[in-house]
Amino acid sequence: MIQPVKVTLSADKFLLIEWNDNSHSSFELLMLRRLCPCATCLAEREKQGKNYIPIFGKDQVTVESIKPVGNYALGIKWKDGHDTGIYEYQYLTKLAGKNMVVEK
Repeated sequence: MIQPVKVTLSADKFLLIEWNDNSHSSFELLMLRRLCPCATCLAEREKQGKNYIPIFGKDQVTVESIKPVGNYALGIKWKDGHDTGIYEYQYLTKLAGKNMVVEK
């Protein structure tokens, strides 16, 4: 099972993850907030439709803290207090897609 070995923030704009299979992922914080998997955010995206592009303020895309949730996810608390999104490792690797780099 793929799990992070190291999780860091870069320039307050990116979440960097080093995985236990020696791959690395980089996620733009704005993208992570836009694709928050919590029920409230999912419902809002469904209600607004496919063309919905939310506009976020600085506090909404600034990470206050990141913590592991069991052995399967990361919990991100955003500076505006939003903290219900649980980013499962499988979801993150899917989001990373082609952005994953495997070092040899």
